[in-house]
Amino acid sequence: MTAERDDSFHVFDTTLRDGAQREGINLTVADKLSIARHLDDFGVGFIEGGWPGANPRDTEFFARAATELELRNATLVAFGATRRAGAKAADDPQVRALLDSGAPVITLVAKSHDRHVELALRTTLEENLAMVRDTVSHLVAQGRRVFVDCEHFFDGHRANPAYALAVVKAAHEAGASVVVLCDTNGGMLPAQVHEVTARVIEETGARIGIHAQDDTGCAVANTLAAVDAGATHVQCTANGYGERVGNANLFPVTAALELKHDRRVLPEGALGEMTRISHAIAEIVNLPSATHQPYVGVSAFAHKAGLHASAIKVDPDLYQHIDPERVGNTMRMLVSDMAGRASIELKGKELGIDLGDDREVVSRVVERVKERELKGYTYEAADASFALLLRDEIRGAADRPLRFFRIESWRAIIEDRPDGSHANEATVKLWAKGERTVATAEGNGPVNALDRALRVALERIYPQLGGFALVDYRVRILEGRSGTDSTTRVLITTTDGAAEWSTVGVADNVIAASWQALDDAYTYGLLRAGLEPEE
Repeated sequence: MTAERDDSFHVFDTTLRDGAQREGINLTVADKLSIARHLDDFGVGFIEGGWPGANPRDTEFFARAATELELRNATLVAFGATRRAGAKAADDPQVRALLDSGAPVITLVAKSHDRHVELALRTTLEENLAMVRDTVSHLVAQGRRVFVDCEHFFDGHRANPAYALAVVKAAHEAGASVVVLCDTNGGMLPAQVHEVTARVIEETGARIGIHAQDDTGCAVANTLAAVDAGATHVQCTANGYGERVGNANLFPVTAALELKHDRRVLPEGALGEMTRISHAIAEIVNLPSATHQPYVGVSAFAHKAGLHASAIKVDPDLYQHIDPERVGNTMRMLVSDMAGRASIELKGKELGIDLGDDREVVSRVVERVKERELKGYTYEAADASFALLLRDEIRGAADRPLRFFRIESWRAIIEDRPDGSHANEATVKLWAKGERTVATAEGNGPVNALDRALRVALERIYPQLGGFALVDYRVRILEGRSGTDSTTRVLITTTDGAAEWSTVGVADNVIAASWQALDDAYTYGLLRAGLEPEE
């Protein structure tokens, strides 16, 4: 049951319809139901579920939503078009499908650009106005609330302002609750959107919404410009998904409205769920979360420059426009060759390692990081390897790192067979707790074989390793001296089921670099498990 809420401002989400048109997204009905639950948790007012009658999947979505979706905040919306030219809305099967969906709100797309009416609909300008009036009034008479999306409105207004305004008036006078101005081609700029939106409100008296595509990179700015001009309905998609380069991004729009405009558009506490929900939806659509996305990206509050870190140590607000916790995110310090003392100290605190006031240790860490990054290491993407480096420097024994095992030797063999198949075998010789172990294993590649051999050698001594799993493996070939004579960097992400950590290895070949990253990954994981290595 949807809770009663203030209707003076609408956050309208169209991820399930417009967002699903992004290249690379192909949602199942189960996916759509899951995303709808997340959007409802976030507190949007309306969720546009798709176009019932236009394709079987959207028809099924509305049928299942009736029994499987329990919305606390949002109202479900069906999307469709005005009736066909020369017909009656009451007789149009597409209009009937909208009613049959059971959605209490219906969004109709209507042509507002005269050229589109004549070339795409192949009808007259007057008949198009009749299609809008007839369809809106019929749906309202059937007890539905109606929003009208004026497709290509801004381009249409530029070409023929009188006709574009006539479409808005026709929808409004027929009973549409909101008339939405669509920048369908995404070519508008904020000043243009503001000027036109203000004029439409003044000349029509209609309640106006905004639907902005991001082709100029201005969709969020255009949405906020329309709100400044008086629009009280914003249409967005989660993470900016949508046709071509996408739509106005739901998360920066709502964050800006709440935090910059001081306008309450979400339920109490919902803003703090923003980062979690953004990443959850990205997982469902099977696209990586954009690391540099405003507010919710993992790099949105990441600081790398030493100058920034020095200021943040005094007051984080000096280099952050909001407290990241307000949107469910966190501040991160990145350690690189740009790092200064403050970066190292703050990163140590972030990792739970107190460097105290030992300026000598901090100075050694700064110099070691810069030296190793010159060789190809990257610690901003490998927190676990950096934590191990800090521990060793605090001990004053960087040349004698603490480890749970000492490697005597390892080797990996790749065997090509006459039938075209391959065999990968690795042997590891090591010492752990005073015991020498030799282990051999096969894998689906030399690195996987090494990983398995290491586990065979150690799991009897450290059974905690049985809960570790490698979840990501990335290789980058760095600038070489000539031809294939180059340096390789490997980043590995490991999990114990509760958290993930990343480690780095650099060497002249990918197997040796991978071995370094594996060594760090298991060492850090055992430390996380509460074990302490022996000297």
